[in-house]
Amino acid sequence: MGLKRKIYKELIKWKEESQGESALLIKGARRVGKSYICEEFGRNEYRSMIFIDFTKVTNEILDIFINESYDLDLFFVKLSAYYNAQLHHRESLIVFDEVQAFPFARQLIKHLVADGRYDYIETGSLLSIKKNIQNILIPSEEDQIEMFPLDFEEFLWALGEETTMPYITTCFEGLIPLGAALHRKALNLFRQYMLVGGMPQAVIAYLDEKDFRKADLAKRRILNLYREDISKFAKGYESKVKAIFDSIPGQLSRKEKRYKLSSLKKEARFRTYEDSFMWLADAMIINPCFNATDPNIGLALSADHRTQKIYMHDTGLLVTHSFQVNKVSNQSLYRSLLFDKLSVNEGMFMENVVAQMFRASGHRLYFYSRSDASNRVNHMEIDFLIARENKMVPVEVKSSSYRKHSSLDKFRSKFKNRIGDSFILYGKDVMIKDEVIHLPIYMAPLL
Repeated sequence: MGLKRKIYKELIKWKEESQGESALLIKGARRVGKSYICEEFGRNEYRSMIFIDFTKVTNEILDIFINESYDLDLFFVKLSAYYNAQLHHRESLIVFDEVQAFPFARQLIKHLVADGRYDYIETGSLLSIKKNIQNILIPSEEDQIEMFPLDFEEFLWALGEETTMPYITTCFEGLIPLGAALHRKALNLFRQYMLVGGMPQAVIAYLDEKDFRKADLAKRRILNLYREDISKFAKGYESKVKAIFDSIPGQLSRKEKRYKLSSLKKEARFRTYEDSFMWLADAMIINPCFNATDPNIGLALSADHRTQKIYMHDTGLLVTHSFQVNKVSNQSLYRSLLFDKLSVNEGMFMENVVAQMFRASGHRLYFYSRSDASNRVNHMEIDFLIARENKMVPVEVKSSSYRKHSSLDKFRSKFKNRIGDSFILYGKDVMIKDEVIHLPIYMAPLL
């Protein structure tokens, strides 16, 4: 079963604008759908395609790359014969899937693009890790895009809901409430999205019979794959990477969600774990969120990378990761989460899904935290800061029953000359109160 993905339009745009003058590199976590979208694009938009998966490639193919690439005529003849695919000038696509497994192929892109006969797409993760780039020349003839799990609208498309998000967008643009019935419907759909997540395998498994258990099994396989990748590719510090990965649910369940290294090891220091955080970020398994200590429109300028929150790149995976003690999360567990009947810190999932949607919308993640032990009045914690319409925008994630937003009030007073609108994302309909715009959480991607 195919899933409609927005990134397909980006591939079309690249093909039309590049006209063979650059390759395209798609970066994304494993199992996020990179290979599928490349194969679909190749079948639909070209006369022929050669798809090379470097995690499964034979020694014969590696030998062609190493020993025949000096003569591109011979190189293409051999690839064409091996894959039984006739290549057509400017009408064929060659895909280097999981190119990090064979960095030499990435270096070859420079010469292949200069040759100009065909188009090239690379996919991969861990593309900044030293061992995947050492001793190769990174090609400048390479456009890059990131691929994320399905966003909420893509999930709605998978459910056959084509009109829901356009109506939500209309209400967002006019700051108009959806009304009780449509809000309830949208929130129910969003809760399904939050629990299933956006990993294609999990979504397809869920669509089969609307069965959370099947989605859960698919997500467990993905989590196990990530652990295997850590063991295989994080050589030298795999135990640290695994420790961070396994502790994410516990860290997010805390009231203050900043990652505390002391929970791993009392004497742990950031400098000894820095590479491990970077590995997980480069694999796009996590979405790090950094403290902007002097917040302004250039949020990165004051980012403190030692003070960070660590979100999972997919909230559905976080749900499964949080209940790994159960061999199979049963249907009643998911139903309880769906109807908010389980005594669990739901805030961790709500924050995580907002982080996920912000990243998919192109935002880097920042928050603001200020502690003052001597004067509690000076304490502030803002969940997210984003840049919007050339202004810094504070965003808080709240439960439907919240009663006050004191941190947001203090932040707005302190930085009133730097910020634009202020937002609260929560479980109720659109409302403006005390100059703060309250939006239902399913409108987060529209920010």
